[in-house]
Amino acid sequence: MDRALALPEQEVDSLVTGLLDRFEARHLDYRGILARHAAVVASRVPASAEVSAARTLLLGACFTAEYAVEGAAVTNPSAVAHPDQSGLPPGALRLALSLRAVGEGHLSSIGFAVGVIGPGPTVRLEPRTGALTTGVAVPVEWTAARLRAVLADHGLDDEVTRAVLLGLDPPPPDGEPDPDLSRAFAGVPADLLSRPQAPGILAGIRGIAGSLRRVEFPPDSALAQRVLWPTVASESHGMEDARFVRFTTPDGAVDYRATYTAYDGTNIAPRLLVSPDLRVFTSSPLAGPAARNKGMALFPRLVHGRHLALCRSDGESSGLTASDDGQVWEPARALHGPRVAAELLQVGNCGSPVETAAGWLMLTHGVGPMRTYTIGAILLDLDDPGRVLAVLPEPLLAPTGQEREGYVPNVVYSCGSLIHDGLLWLPYGIGDSRIAMASVPVDRLLARLVPAA
Repeated sequence: MDRALALPEQEVDSLVTGLLDRFEARHLDYRGILARHAAVVASRVPASAEVSAARTLLLGACFTAEYAVEGAAVTNPSAVAHPDQSGLPPGALRLALSLRAVGEGHLSSIGFAVGVIGPGPTVRLEPRTGALTTGVAVPVEWTAARLRAVLADHGLDDEVTRAVLLGLDPPPPDGEPDPDLSRAFAGVPADLLSRPQAPGILAGIRGIAGSLRRVEFPPDSALAQRVLWPTVASESHGMEDARFVRFTTPDGAVDYRATYTAYDGTNIAPRLLVSPDLRVFTSSPLAGPAARNKGMALFPRLVHGRHLALCRSDGESSGLTASDDGQVWEPARALHGPRVAAELLQVGNCGSPVETAAGWLMLTHGVGPMRTYTIGAILLDLDDPGRVLAVLPEPLLAPTGQEREGYVPNVVYSCGSLIHDGLLWLPYGIGDSRIAMASVPVDRLLARLVPAA
């Protein structure tokens, strides 16, 4: 800081001109990024110093580094219908593809691509050009009920915690709910604050409260320019394997939802993404017994008035869980465990189930000898998804030839497929390093299934 402040103004101007020439075209709102980073360290600037606009940008650049979000790999896609379907020929569908982007240090973030499928079995990936952006965080507030469930899931259910929650949601007739956590902390009785454990409890509440985040991307950014970057402690070592689904509410409203795995270097936890338009995203923790492992995948609509999700609570088999609000998930019911050679080690889902007239088509991933990953399929009852109707007796997709090579060899894996014009479209990762697209007629796949034992 001292060295940057001591440079002559003429040299500062020259340095900043060079920075803008080299980097401004590579980042959306590059000047804004540098200004925000300079503000983080502004307390280190002596009060007597007069800092020009150019020197502010230089200070920001001294505390900024580029990161190649896909420097190591891009893999494990999911696919949903894009919110913009304009300008397409008959029979075509524009897709929004989520990607697991892996950079230096195996740090994962969530990126996007856009593709067009159809007419017929054709696919085209639109160019991924332009500067990337991680968006800007915007304020978001908890409801007392939602915060209570997450705190309880983390073992915070004591008098101090209840006093904070009471400040957020006072009982009638005291007043309306107040989402201001600072005022709720200030209202905790002094005798509770004097307890030895109180500072640790309040710190735990603050940490969990800070895990609710909302990110807004510039309106003029393209989907492929947007990157969901780790911002909370639970995902500090990566955001992995987003399973997106286009969710329809009972009144016909549509939004985009996804579960992904947050990794802090030691622990994993599923988190929820919700977006009305794939431009503004809210990320929040999930709670409940079923929300404690990788691989949750949401159903695209309510079933009998309840949210359903596939999960893998025991680490080796697929289960089904339910929720009243989509936030707190009940213990899982066993659904499909290792049965055949391709699933000897474990089995899980490959994204949200796809609705067909015959039932819910669920793609699975099986892990067999030599940790080879293959993709299979089972069919769940439409009215009672906890009942397996039929299974595919052999893998639908297995790594062969060059698909056996990659960052992690012998892996094909998907985080979500969809049906369009009679075809099941399956984007999938190869060797945790690149992606491809496969398609198969739905009727042929269903005809190949055999009744479950």
